[in-house]
Amino acid sequence: MIKPILKNLVGQFLNCTTVRNIIVLGDSHALVFMSRRFRRYFPLTKFDVCSVGGATASGLDNPNSLTAAYEMFSNKLSSVPKNSIVIVMLGEVDTGFVIWWRSQKSGEGIELMLGRAIKNYTKFISELDSSHRPLVISTPMPTITDDNEWGEVANLRSEISATQRERTDLTLRFNSEIRECCGRYSIPYVDLDKASLGDDGLVADHLIGGNRNDHHYDVGQYLKLMAPRLRIALKRVL
Repeated sequence: MIKPILKNLVGQFLNCTTVRNIIVLGDSHALVFMSRRFRRYFPLTKFDVCSVGGATASGLDNPNSLTAAYEMFSNKLSSVPKNSIVIVMLGEVDTGFVIWWRSQKSGEGIELMLGRAIKNYTKFISELDSSHRPLVISTPMPTITDDNEWGEVANLRSEISATQRERTDLTLRFNSEIRECCGRYSIPYVDLDKASLGDDGLVADHLIGGNRNDHHYDVGQYLKLMAPRLRIALKRVL
């Protein structure tokens, strides 16, 4: 009688101490998952990150995309077991630059470009849902201010005329559509929008790092913002 009980207790202990492997697909913002500080929040989780700098939702359907993000994501997925947990983070490059730039160059409206990015992203999420367990994290808010002309990314994005507020509003619309898509498919979605905004409706000051030329969130603040919400979402996936 004692042996079955001990065996059950040992099994529960092993289940609680087994390191969980989670795949992360995204643009450069996904690198936050490689921070050692993440271990404090998720000590028994290994995040296997496939980060493609400049990756866009808009380019997911383009086999000739400069970043080849879709191919890289597909290769990563083919190397992991079916039904793996996969976190997806895309959209900042779209709403912060690509949608505006393509609209200016082509003469086509912002609505059309936004719709194309949303369509590609939702299709990718849907495909992912058929073979794995996706979890989507909302797109970060724009951090590059209207008067920032320094740094590689800021210089590149100076080619578009959209203000920080316009880029923020577009990001909120993009996130709203993706959140609704995830709701339809019962896919966990980590919504950071409200918590990411300051009183002025733009990105909260504490999320901006000490280097104003770096368009990524401050790692420590991003972790504090994301970790508790991600923990809840992961419980749904599991």
